[in-house]
Amino acid sequence: MGRRIAIIGTTGSGKTALAKRISKILSISVVELDALYWEPGWVEVEKSVFRSRTIKALSGDSWIVDGNYGELRDITWGKADTLVWLDYPLLMILGRLIPRCVKRAATGELLWNGNRETWDNLFSRDSLILFAINSYGKQRKNYPELIRKSEYSHLNVHRFKKEGETKAWLRSLKRE
Repeated sequence: MGRRIAIIGTTGSGKTALAKRISKILSISVVELDALYWEPGWVEVEKSVFRSRTIKALSGDSWIVDGNYGELRDITWGKADTLVWLDYPLLMILGRLIPRCVKRAATGELLWNGNRETWDNLFSRDSLILFAINSYGKQRKNYPELIRKSEYSHLNVHRFKKEGETKAWLRSLKRE
């Protein structure tokens, strides 16, 4: 089992929650790419700054990174030794994402760098729910092709289509 783990999957699939669970089991720090990307007021950071922050955050020997930023794939996948793809059914993802977004908007939960999800965000063109729906099919089509590329042949890939598969894998980590 590697100690540099990249977790990918559609928005709302549980990447961050899984990263935190792995972190507790293996005592490895978690890097949330969203925290490196979003400035206060939901301002996107410049690409060069984002790359620089990511390189610095992943400079150690052990880490877990979660996020789907394609412009960082050479860094995140390139430095990782293990790739975990949460490829759950869209209805399951939406069943998690919708309540999460509603809760965050209702409570004003603080996210990265002072940002919060709002009711306006929830019902806008930039809604995470719409983003999940629109990106789901693209990821399921593109990820297998990307994983087969020679520059990622070093990765130990785990593609989980059911939550039970993920839980079984987590149990195997506890036994290591």
